[in-house]
Amino acid sequence: MRIALVNPPWSFQHSIYFGCREPHLPLEYGSAKVLLEAAGHEATIFDGHLFHLSMQEVAGQVRAYAPDMTVVTTAPSYLFWRCAPPELRVPQRLLHELNDICGLIVAVGPHLSTTPRATMRKLGVNVGILGECEEALVDIAGGRRNVAGTAVRQGDDIIVHGGPRATEFVRLPPLTWSAEWIACHHHHHHRFEAAPDGPGAEVEASRGCPYHCTFCAKENFRDRYRRRDLLNLLTEIDGLLAEGVAYIYFIDEIFLPNQPLLEALAQREVKFGIQTRIDLWKPDMIGLLGKAGCVSIEAGVESLTREGRDTLEKLCRLSTDQLAERLILAREHVPFVQANLIEMPGDDDGMVQRWRDNLRSHGVWANDPVPLFPYPGSPDYRKLWGMPDDRAWERAVDYYVERYGSFSEIQESRPRSLSELERAAA
Repeated sequence: MRIALVNPPWSFQHSIYFGCREPHLPLEYGSAKVLLEAAGHEATIFDGHLFHLSMQEVAGQVRAYAPDMTVVTTAPSYLFWRCAPPELRVPQRLLHELNDICGLIVAVGPHLSTTPRATMRKLGVNVGILGECEEALVDIAGGRRNVAGTAVRQGDDIIVHGGPRATEFVRLPPLTWSAEWIACHHHHHHRFEAAPDGPGAEVEASRGCPYHCTFCAKENFRDRYRRRDLLNLLTEIDGLLAEGVAYIYFIDEIFLPNQPLLEALAQREVKFGIQTRIDLWKPDMIGLLGKAGCVSIEAGVESLTREGRDTLEKLCRLSTDQLAERLILAREHVPFVQANLIEMPGDDDGMVQRWRDNLRSHGVWANDPVPLFPYPGSPDYRKLWGMPDDRAWERAVDYYVERYGSFSEIQESRPRSLSELERAAA
């Protein structure tokens, strides 16, 4: 079977989208391609975002390929499945351009995990995959129907078969990207200490997170913590370095201390960035992290009071002062360290400013606390409205836009409602 794995040319105007707007490697498609080809299929990735193509150009390439199955995603990359654009206007526009494509049309992405029926209706596809998509795509391409973890269109009905899937991630083979792909990847994600001096790339060393913070929408996908086979991971990294990659960003939900990996990276000429919790890193491991080539740490602190962190269910054992000390220590070994803060009712503005000023005096950057978006699929959403229904995304966006008068610096000054954005796409 010939399978087209299609990433649209993304745009984010007037969206509440929190994530980076630069192109990144579509790791979920890279993994799916490896598994599909191992099962005897032909699979090609068409990435409108990375190659700066128009909707029409992407559709033209897919049409020329004449696939038996076409896969479209509802989020820019695995890196942003937890904070995807709520609206579906981009995949809607792409599917409109692909309306004359024959064969099976399949959708993947976080929206299907939380609101499968509403997402299927909006997109008009034949099959949607709940949860992680790689192995499900192999099942579907192999001719299986009513696959566990899928939503299937049957006439006017949409039948959901089981809950979200989790891929056998641990033994995932090394991914390879051609020189053409690497040459187009100019972006160094979350790197601020130096200008890019060569191509960037993304890599996945682990998947999932053992913690269950209330604001994190990971329960329906990339939830259970799994660490990838080290040999396969290092083979993939060595392949990227051989292609001239100068910086790697680990997309792991939480990059946990991993001494064998860090020691192996220390033997390579590589610079990399991570997202983690600084309270999980002891001083000796922070030192090893710096020796391994880490140049960027994005550390989730979220609240500056123990009560606030307990409300978010972070299970943090360090005090606020100890967190500051650990961040300052990290900055002695890593050129850029950031502490992420969320707008919390109990965090006094003066206290926040003093804490930020102290960190900045030691070279650590801390953001202005940002409003918390109640992503469908997160515990915070359930606290407000219960289990997500077909209007969960609309409800969350309306609440967010109406509740807050200002937003983060990477968002539009005034996001529009989801229904308005999707109506414009239609």
